[in-house]
Amino acid sequence: MSHPAPLLTGIRCLLLTIGLAVVATGHAAERPNILLLLSDDHSYPFLSTYGNPNIRTPVLDQLAAEGMRFHRFFTGAPQCVPSRACLMTGRSAVAARMTRFSAPLPRDEVTLPELLKEHAGYFTGICGRSFHLDGASRNSPTLNRIYDENNLRTFADRVDFLNTCGDAEVADQTAAFLDKKPADRPFFLWANFSDPHHPWNADPQLRPDPATLQLPAHWPDLPGLREQLADYFAEINRLDRTIGNVLDVLKQKGVYDNTLIVFAGDNGAALPHGKGSLYDPGSNVPFLIRWPGHVQPHGDSRALISGEDVAPTLLAAAGIEPGPKMSGHSFLPLLQNQPFTPRRYVFVERGSHGSNAPVRTDITSSGYDLARAVRSDRWKFIYNCTPWVPYSPVDSAGGPGWKQMLAAADSKTLPTPLINTYFTTPRPVYELYDLDADPSELNNLAGRPETAAVEKELREALAEKMILDFDYLPLPALLDQQDNPPQNGGKKSAGKARKK
Repeated sequence: MSHPAPLLTGIRCLLLTIGLAVVATGHAAERPNILLLLSDDHSYPFLSTYGNPNIRTPVLDQLAAEGMRFHRFFTGAPQCVPSRACLMTGRSAVAARMTRFSAPLPRDEVTLPELLKEHAGYFTGICGRSFHLDGASRNSPTLNRIYDENNLRTFADRVDFLNTCGDAEVADQTAAFLDKKPADRPFFLWANFSDPHHPWNADPQLRPDPATLQLPAHWPDLPGLREQLADYFAEINRLDRTIGNVLDVLKQKGVYDNTLIVFAGDNGAALPHGKGSLYDPGSNVPFLIRWPGHVQPHGDSRALISGEDVAPTLLAAAGIEPGPKMSGHSFLPLLQNQPFTPRRYVFVERGSHGSNAPVRTDITSSGYDLARAVRSDRWKFIYNCTPWVPYSPVDSAGGPGWKQMLAAADSKTLPTPLINTYFTTPRPVYELYDLDADPSELNNLAGRPETAAVEKELREALAEKMILDFDYLPLPALLDQQDNPPQNGGKKSAGKARKK
């Protein structure tokens, strides 16, 4: 018996639709919920899971114990706006045109939550502290008018749920987000926290005794730094409690054990050598991932991971290809204990901070400072494009620690390596550090014959990254340019110690 062609076509379409629905349902069941927890101004190794006895972070320690702990995760920039742009786009802030704080993320830059929603039906949201990617108006009517007239604030269109709030409200906003989520859709939620960003006002009971703290070699042992570090640690202890409240919401809603949880800092601590600098404490941040059934407990990794890699990895976990412009690499095989080729280098960029223009060269100006860095397992190369700008710590130049460092430099009681690091001007254009021998990055080896080969390698790697990202800064001089030899990076003591 023959069937009319239209009937056969209808049957085939029906069967195809049913088949696709079954496949889609099967994939949806395998796709994890995703929770990205982001602290603010939080350097590695400042969690107790990393062995610091003066910090008490049992909630985050438990996440680490039930998943994987990373030691060498580097944000794409030591500043909040560009580092977050990197996390959301899977590419550098330079490539995404997000090195200026007032820049809204261009509409043609596709983000992680958009790809999750489009390709896997995720219900997506952002809550907590400002996510920093819709432009910084600084209460300026002019900037607000420009953003609004040109439809530049885009994140209300990019996600299903958007609500900025204080840290104490993040748990309630998480509950509200989950209440709105359709039952048949996985979720992605990016929860931002202010702690341990200034102001440092946590309960004194969360504060360790400053006398018990162990200071790293890149800080002099001064009372002001001890007091500030104790204040900072209290903020981290409070952060842990706040995150515990958020995780309790997931448990109450019955989604905790089928959620891939990522915890990271957005950039380093607002203390000397940290936030705003290209030394490791500026961009090396805590990074933890818990994903039951996929990430084995007590994982511990020293692989180099970039902020560019987060979006491709979370997409891969959801069974989605990376965005076509993403330069990051998925480390999903590492999470799942499969063969994995780690990065050879991570790259970090430093752009202007806040809304500062390049018109000040005094000791309090840390805003306009343009630089790039490349790091391998052992070596770090820094390229300073504004070496005439004196060093000053971002967001902490007015604190007692830096003021006491200035006084110690004036009285010549500060150790010579710290004088060279913080108070030499102009700063060297090029810096090279052997991180195995000098983890605090105090002994600049740039220009030395014995390290010429590794310096050449890192200069070339950085130049390639800058070219591929269409970087607006001039390239570092390459050591094969015999007719244009590089300026002497030299020792940090090559310049004159500036007068205060």
